[in-house]
Amino acid sequence: MTSNKSAHKSAADELAVLEQGTDPATALAFFDSLPAVTCDELRGRYRGRELLTGHPMDGLLEASGWYGKQFDGVNQVHPLLFTDRGGEIFAVEPRKMPLGVAPRIPSAVVDRSQGAVGALKVALRTKKHRARLRAVEYRGVVSAAMVYDHLPIIDVFRRVDADTLLGVMDLRDSAPYVFVLQLDAQN
Repeated sequence: MTSNKSAHKSAADELAVLEQGTDPATALAFFDSLPAVTCDELRGRYRGRELLTGHPMDGLLEASGWYGKQFDGVNQVHPLLFTDRGGEIFAVEPRKMPLGVAPRIPSAVVDRSQGAVGALKVALRTKKHRARLRAVEYRGVVSAAMVYDHLPIIDVFRRVDADTLLGVMDLRDSAPYVFVLQLDAQN
């Protein structure tokens, strides 16, 4: 007799398949299948990676040196962490990031500017938390969401496993952008 756990793929196994490349509808169906997360569950620093779905922003965050997010408390969130060429992780002021024009940047420019955020660290960094967590209904489920303080962006999270979250960036007038957050081992 097989258990339900072994008879069905785990969410982590499904994510591994989707990370080889998928489409928006499949990524969102997977997101919808995952359990909600409470705001109090989100603590620590998470390393991010993109789930490639054909979104215009695919590849931009990682190419720019994006590291992930840090949840220090419900009202203390660093929404954008980046690394410089030396590997230092630092928080970035989201208002200084060109998120509105990012999808229109040609891929050749992105390829040549790998790690550009790190090079601009002095101008972009902040010590202040620039987002907060709130329970938000998105796609019919109430789950933890990160609300940016000064931008019309909400990142909604669902649980893949104990250390992994799937996030969807909800930006006005843009298709959902899907990403993965993995809890840092040092947390």
